[in-house]
Amino acid sequence: MSTILFELGSEELPPKSLKPLRDSLKASVESQLQEANISYDSLKAYAAPRRLAIEIEGISEKQPDRTEQKRGPAVKAAYDAEGKPTRAAEGFAKGLGIDASELITIETDKGDYIGYELTIQGQATTELLPNIFQTALDNLPIAKRMRSGASREEFVRPVKWLVLMQDDQVIDATVQGLDAGNQTLGHRYHSPNPITIAHASDYLSVLESAKVIADFDRRQQLISERVTALADEVNARAIVPQDLLDEVTSLVDLPVALRASFEERFLQVPQEALISTMQADQKYFCLTDSEGKLQPYFIFISNIESKDPSQVVSGNEKVVRPRLADAEFFFLQDQKQPLIEMAESLKNRVFQDKLGTIWEKSERIAKLAAFIAATFRQQNIAGYADIDVAQATRAAMLSKADLTSTLVGEFPELQGVAGTYYARLNGEPEAIAAAIEEQYLPKFSGDKLPQTAVGICLALADRIDTLVGIFGIDQAPTGSKDPFSLRRSAIGVLRILIEKQLPINLVSLIEQAILNYQDKLPKAGETLTQVIDFINSRYRAMYTEQGVSVDTIQAVLAINPHMPLDFDQRIHAVNEFRSLPQAATLAEINKRVANILAKSEGQVGEAVDESLLTEDAEKALYQALSTAKTEVAPLQAEAQYTQILQSLATLEVPLTGFFDNVMVNSEDEALKVNRLTLLKQVRELFLTVADVGELQI
Repeated sequence: MSTILFELGSEELPPKSLKPLRDSLKASVESQLQEANISYDSLKAYAAPRRLAIEIEGISEKQPDRTEQKRGPAVKAAYDAEGKPTRAAEGFAKGLGIDASELITIETDKGDYIGYELTIQGQATTELLPNIFQTALDNLPIAKRMRSGASREEFVRPVKWLVLMQDDQVIDATVQGLDAGNQTLGHRYHSPNPITIAHASDYLSVLESAKVIADFDRRQQLISERVTALADEVNARAIVPQDLLDEVTSLVDLPVALRASFEERFLQVPQEALISTMQADQKYFCLTDSEGKLQPYFIFISNIESKDPSQVVSGNEKVVRPRLADAEFFFLQDQKQPLIEMAESLKNRVFQDKLGTIWEKSERIAKLAAFIAATFRQQNIAGYADIDVAQATRAAMLSKADLTSTLVGEFPELQGVAGTYYARLNGEPEAIAAAIEEQYLPKFSGDKLPQTAVGICLALADRIDTLVGIFGIDQAPTGSKDPFSLRRSAIGVLRILIEKQLPINLVSLIEQAILNYQDKLPKAGETLTQVIDFINSRYRAMYTEQGVSVDTIQAVLAINPHMPLDFDQRIHAVNEFRSLPQAATLAEINKRVANILAKSEGQVGEAVDESLLTEDAEKALYQALSTAKTEVAPLQAEAQYTQILQSLATLEVPLTGFFDNVMVNSEDEALKVNRLTLLKQVRELFLTVADVGELQI
């Protein structure tokens, strides 16, 4: 058992790719070692700006020997009547390099064959490793590889050195066009000269003495701890997005955290703009107070231990000042005209060639938002009944205005956010200002939803208008192509209506959106169907992510509810029904009933004739059905679907008895029709919630 060290040194690796490269290298090496049947105690992967490394402890010296059975001709063909080997047996033995006397008999269910058990010696681990590492490097997720100089080898960056050792010995090998050695390089500035690694297990300590912390996770932990400590010193909290933390960790060998500051006058600028430029352009960690308000500080991670840190801090302050000043300039420049005048510029900006300008889209959103707001009032929806319809209209007309602002031109991610700031500066009501930012929520899976009533109206109207328009001009998403993010929009609509407990019919919203397009959509009826089907197809993606089984979703989809909140309530009811002891039997019976009724189209009546109930089992089912109808009626009025299915579970015994003792397709036509009618009523009662016949329990 020994320790293996592999390190590939290169020019600085892409910081956003370093962690995925490390993880992929590790996974590939582990997989290949397992495939080669080489055991080891532990395998660790390291990554720093100029290196990828693997350290394997307790690795076996070689593969275990293995026995491989070779099968030849049938025994009948291998030996003659006297039991001597035939030419077939001799040829088989010669091919294996053995004497015919060493052959054995292999018994199979298809007869006996001659054969030989060949012992294959395991290869030495050191012989296998070079190819394992090269294969792992070849399989790294590199979008674009490059060649360096005259070399034909390709990698993400020019490679510089290679270490491949077993304990204290160099393994004679060539990987990525480099000959293996035991010399590495430390920090580019603090330790520029080659360093000899005496033993593979010394790797981390050798590099640490050369000012390189090779362990990505340890480097990241140090950064997190130091950032938190510096933030605590000024009673602030650091904003540390994981992506930014990963990128900063990938940029430094030796993390040195320093805190700097900027002029407080910049805090008048929308903090989202300041945070955006400091994070994206400078890779700084911004600081806020306990309420999330930006503070005039930032923390940066240097890759050098400076003798005079104040000079490094001063340099970073000088670098960030022009960027903050630019954001300030854009913000002040935009304030020279009110938001409503900015909106006028949208008349010259095209939303989509066939669907007109962004101004026209704003007008459609305004109409649809007003329609939704009016629906809130008409239905007296709790928490939203007092919404101001005029405010919803006004907010919609201002909703896209900031797209013409210089601030959003510089920081596209601030669309909506900038509009909210400008609306407040213009003295717009808070409901209108907040809605402008909220219209884009949710932005991604799991994101927060709009909180205000007007914001909800805008978020729904914007998404539904886009869905209807794009489907109306036959540009529905295909495969992975979805340039207008319609899938995300559809899930956003469903989430808002469900999680905000809004009992609104989706069909009515889509119909209104189609009307708002006037003559722009030639196939209105077809568009309605396509948009409904598309949104319904999103239920599956949304609920499977929550762990709901596909057949539960299909059971509810089968009855095509048009109200997402109602759909959600049915999903939960069916989920609970699945756990009932009667569920499996009732699912099978419902499927059977559906098949019987499908084959008896036109023969089913509307009402059951009690005088035609001749068998005890059908009388029992009829009585149970009547009782269930009485129990279910008030539950249906309140959409208590879980209780409905629990009540219908009592039909299991009479239904089972019915099918065990009653001939549905009786020769007496009147009896047959009456029994089919009875089953139809059972079926219809279940369908008030879902088609449980879809369940696979």
